[in-house]
Amino acid sequence: MTDYTVIIEGLLFIVGEQGLSIEQMAQTLLCSEEEVIKAVDQLAVFYKGYNRGIQCVNYGGQVKLLTAPFIHPYAQQMLSIQKTRQLSQSALETLAIIAYKQPITRVEIEEIRGVGCDIMLRKLQALDLIREFGRSEAPGRPILYEVTQEFMDVFQLMSLDELPKLEQIVSGSSQELFE
Repeated sequence: MTDYTVIIEGLLFIVGEQGLSIEQMAQTLLCSEEEVIKAVDQLAVFYKGYNRGIQCVNYGGQVKLLTAPFIHPYAQQMLSIQKTRQLSQSALETLAIIAYKQPITRVEIEEIRGVGCDIMLRKLQALDLIREFGRSEAPGRPILYEVTQEFMDVFQLMSLDELPKLEQIVSGSSQELFE
């Protein structure tokens, strides 16, 4: 019999905050849902029993790895410190795409940038510069993203109409926009 707990742990890490359903995991592992439930329960007990910084939870049929509640004050402190740091070029590119094309899905952002942006989206959400705006009607109903009021405050914008026109960006240097 295969120990599915380690595989499930890895899969949950890969998918991040979306989590996976028991059915999805059973299909992926080519096993029964009962075996998945048993492995998920073992994983939850493992994290709880060893007082880890991560917990395995099942919310609304989605199994996820989340930070343990005692980590939250430290995470808030870390994020408040990080807010004072400058944004990376990839963060600025992702923000610009969202600002100009919102609401927009992760896949659409990745098509424009040509690279994956899942981690960047999480960082920008943690910095409260973007937020989920709902779900697209496209197959799979992907999450839509938009900029937040915090974005408007950081970049001192009254409205998105104040953003430079795309024609200006193409003809000029995009670096000028973020100085």
